[in-house]
Parts: sequence; structure tokens; C-alpha cells
Amino acid sequence: MHTEVTNSSAEHHEHPQSFIRKYIFSTDHKMIAKQFLITAIFMAVIAMLMSVLFRLQLAWPDKEFPILEVLLGNWAEGGRIKPDFYLAMVTIHGTIMIFFVLTSGLSGTFSNLLIPLQIGARDMASPLMNMLSYWFFLVACLVMLGSCFVETGPASAGWTVYPPLSVLPKAISGSGLGMTLWLVSIIIFIISGVMGNVNYISTVLNMRTKGMSMWRLPLTVWSLFLTAVMALLSFPVLTGAVILLIFDRSMGTSFYLSDIVIGTQVLPNEGGSPILWQHLFWFLGHPEVYIVIMPALGLTSEVISNNARKPIFGYHAMVYSLIGIVILSFIVWGHHMFVTGMNPFLGGVFMITTLIIAVPSAVKTFNYLATLWRGNIRFTPAMMFAIGLVSFFISGGMTGIYLGNAVLDINLHDTYFVVGHFHLVMGSAAVFGMLAGVYHWFPKMFGRMMNEKLGYLHFWVTFACAYLVFFPMYFLGLDGVPRRYYAFTEFEFMQKWISVNVLITWAAIIAALVQVAFLYNFFHSIFRGKKATQNPWDSNTLEWTTPVEHIHGNWPGELPVVHRWAYDYSKPGHEEDFIMQTVPFSQTMSSNQAHDLENNAELMAIQEAYERKQKNL
Repeated sequence: MHTEVTNSSAEHHEHPQSFIRKYIFSTDHKMIAKQFLITAIFMAVIAMLMSVLFRLQLAWPDKEFPILEVLLGNWAEGGRIKPDFYLAMVTIHGTIMIFFVLTSGLSGTFSNLLIPLQIGARDMASPLMNMLSYWFFLVACLVMLGSCFVETGPASAGWTVYPPLSVLPKAISGSGLGMTLWLVSIIIFIISGVMGNVNYISTVLNMRTKGMSMWRLPLTVWSLFLTAVMALLSFPVLTGAVILLIFDRSMGTSFYLSDIVIGTQVLPNEGGSPILWQHLFWFLGHPEVYIVIMPALGLTSEVISNNARKPIFGYHAMVYSLIGIVILSFIVWGHHMFVTGMNPFLGGVFMITTLIIAVPSAVKTFNYLATLWRGNIRFTPAMMFAIGLVSFFISGGMTGIYLGNAVLDINLHDTYFVVGHFHLVMGSAAVFGMLAGVYHWFPKMFGRMMNEKLGYLHFWVTFACAYLVFFPMYFLGLDGVPRRYYAFTEFEFMQKWISVNVLITWAAIIAALVQVAFLYNFFHSIFRGKKATQNPWDSNTLEWTTPVEHIHGNWPGELPVVHRWAYDYSKPGHEEDFIMQTVPFSQTMSSNQAHDLENNAELMAIQEAYERKQKNL
């Protein structure tokens, strides 16, 4: 049901608030967006430092680094990382990046910032629930980081926490208290996500301003809305899976255990199956891939159209492709499990659905390229990162076709080919989409501009290093090099790749160092950046009609009224190369097209009278 919300009150006074109420326990969606973003940046830095540490181990497995013992204590005695802690860092790095940075960090930031502003709402449907969503997220982050400081070490079963390592507290050191805290953190994280997603969906469906039909929504809102739908349907399944895992760990049940021997001890557990965990986890896990990438694609759609000064190519096709991805994402999870002894017929079904889901993804890619084609492109830092996303989405997505093939996946499964694939198509692409959003909407968040030169430096070095880190991994994977191994000296066939690991590690170190330029640019610009104008990018969407200084309720007086879609760029006959959504067609007679006036007889009559008058002049 389409519900349009208007507000008859012309006065929205700013009520004085204490520091704590305004900046900490805020219910304003714009402040909550900043809280999500800054928390995600902090978590991303932690995950990045972990990746540098385990890259040092892979590049120089026999070398001692005394600084590591200073930083990590007993986990790096003699300056060498212990094997247990290496696996723990890989686990926590993946968990932080996938869940805390690219899920809640990305969606939490831009859903909060853009949904109310781009649909013309005063705030979220439930500001209190919105605030609680952030604070549950923060608690989940703190519990996950706290697990790194327990005596037995953090969780060490990989970010997918497969049983039995994740179920048996005595299996390895990382299966103890650290694993319990990982599970608790994920439960709290899911509670945060459910509250946020219910809020996002309710806001889009019920609080759109007058004239803002679903087919006038910017693609950013479509992507954030559909991401929330997907997350709301998939994350509860992981909740059930985690609760069953906690029962197995603490209450003697056997949902995931059967016929287990530890040392000489035969455990009494019977009847369970670790494959059940894989089914439940990947039923979330593959929608999770799109929960991560779809918001980034939505941000990219807006940035590319705005900076190409062209209408987005195939708006309706883009929306239908997003809907297709949502539906198909729930019937492809089995391609993660081709090597589990799956029935070949069932494997064939999952292979076909996996290849089909490449179609809507390809639609989006071709539409981006068509939008860029012959555009009057402005190469802002945001535009550079958006184009970088398209590059990663193509180069990483193409390799997904190999992994989606049940026969080829048998050889490539759990090798570095998989690592290179998902770090490009999901990791790097989503990070670049998030960075495009940060650079583009920074003036709206903070009222100031970021430094462009530092932005270009940040893009080029990060873009080059991302390919230098992840592209060589395809070749390691084709040679059968398994992922998560502590040292490449264990097997003779792997030793020839040590020099490649040195290259990858240096690229990772350089990529980490250039993020310092971004962090400086981000935080310095918050306080010292050039003051932004109301609409610095000459955009069409509603957020750029709000005052530069944030006010309660977003707009003083009445809410804006929407008259057109969000992508009227470079329209023939119009003096400027953009027309905002709030501009009526009666004010753009010289540029109106026949399709603009469909189903509006009054406007068509006015337009025809105008055209007759023009002919008579």
C-alpha cells in the first residue's frame, strides 16, 4: 500500500539538547548515521591491522619480528606469530569486515542518512528503535573485540565457524571462551540488525513525502530497502543456528555432533551433523553477500549518474534486477557446499540457480557502463571509487562463474582462488562503494568538503594495491594452494609461491599506509574542511534541498513535494544540466518530454498550449 506523508506544520523549532542527548544517545537519524560510520571506520582499522600481521607471517614465515612480541605478547613469542593466533586473526578479520564493517557499517550509515532525506521524511519511523539499533551494534563490536583479550584467545574456527571446532570447547585454544564471546557478539549484532531493518522498511513504505511514488525513489533507497528485506528474512536463520550451536557447547545436545573422538576420548554425541550448520549458515551466508554489495551498488548508481551528468541507464531494469537478486539469493546457498557429498542432481540445481543470478548482476554492470558512455564525466574522488567498484565487480564477478560450476569448484574449493574472488567482488567492491558514498555525501553529513587531492591519492594507491593483493591469488588457487595455511613452507609445491606472497604483503602494507591519508582527510575535514554549499554536486535528490546546518526534522516548514524522478540530468531544452525532484513540470516547459506527462491530462493540455504558442512566435 502506498502511503504518502505530509506535514501541515510550518514550524519545526530546534529544541536545545545536552551534549549526551545530541551526540551520544541521539535519536536523530543523521547523528546515528555518523555513529555507525565512525564505529565502522574504527573496526575496519582493527581488521586491516590484523590482515597486515598475518600477511607478514605468510611472506616471511621463518623471520622473527621483535615488534610482534611487544604488540601481541605470548601470542608472538620470539617475534613469530603462533599458528593458533594466526588462525584467530584470520577469523576475527573476516568477521569484523563482513559483519561489522560491510553489513552494519555500510547499511547502518547510509540507510540512516539517506532514507529519510531522500524520501522526504522528518526522521525514521521509530527514532528510539534506531538509537537502540546503534547501541546494540556497538555492544556487539565491544564483545567481539573483547574476545581478543581472553587467556585462551579469540575464536579460531574461521569466520564461518564450522563445527566441530566451534562446538567443542576443548578442541583447540580458540574453541573456548573466545568462541563463546564470538557467538554472543553475533546474537547481539543480529538483534541490532533486526531493529534497524524493520525501521528502514517501515520508513520507506509509510513515510514517503507527497509525490514520492515507489517509481520515483532514487536507486539508493531501492537498494537499501531491498537489502533490509533480505537481511530481515535471512539473519533470523543464523540466529537459530547459533542458538543450536550454543546448546551443543553448553547443554550436551547433538545438533552438529556425531561420532567425535578427542585424543583417546570418545564423546557420547550421536545423531547430529556438521553439514546442518553449513546449510543454516549459508542460507544466510549467500544473501549476506548481496546484503554487503547491494547498498554499495545503490550508492554507485547515484554517484555515477550524478557525475556522468546523465540519467541512469535502464532505471526500471535496475530495480527489477535488484528484486531478482533478492529472490534468487535465497536459492543458491548450496554452491558453497559442492564438496560436502551433496547429491549431484541437487548440486546441478544449485549450479543453475547460481549461474542465473549472474544475469541481474550483469544487467547492473552493463547499465553502469551505458550510463558512463559519452557522459560529461566529472572525475571527483567519489566518481573514481564508483568506477573502481564497477571494475572489481566485473573482474571478481567473472571468476564467480568458475566457482558456481560444480565440477570446477571441486578443484578450486577452499583454495586461494576463492579468497581472491570474494575479496574482489564483495570485499573491495563494497569498500569502494562505501568510500564513494563517504566522499559524495560527506558535505551532507558534516557540512564541509573533503580534500580532493588526498582523495585522488587515496583512490589510485588503494585501487592498484587491491589488484596487486588479490589478483595473484587466482593463480595460487589454480595451483591448488589451500587457504588459511600458516606457512607456505609446509609443502614443496607451495614454496614457489613465497615470492608472490612477498609481493602481496608489500602491496597490503602500502594499501594500509595510504588509509592514513584517508583517515587524516576524513577527520581533519570534519573540523577544518572547506564549508560546503547546499548542493555542491548539482544533484537532483531531496537531501540537497535541506539546509547545510542540520536541523531537527530536516526541513524548516513544510516537507518538499516531489514532481519527477531523480535522474533528470542534461535534459535537452533545459538551461542547467540538472532538474531537482521538487521542480514542477510547469516550470520546465521547454524540456518536458511526452513520457514525463503520461497519465496527467491537465499537464498535457498545458504543454500542448505552450508548444502551440512557441510555434506561433
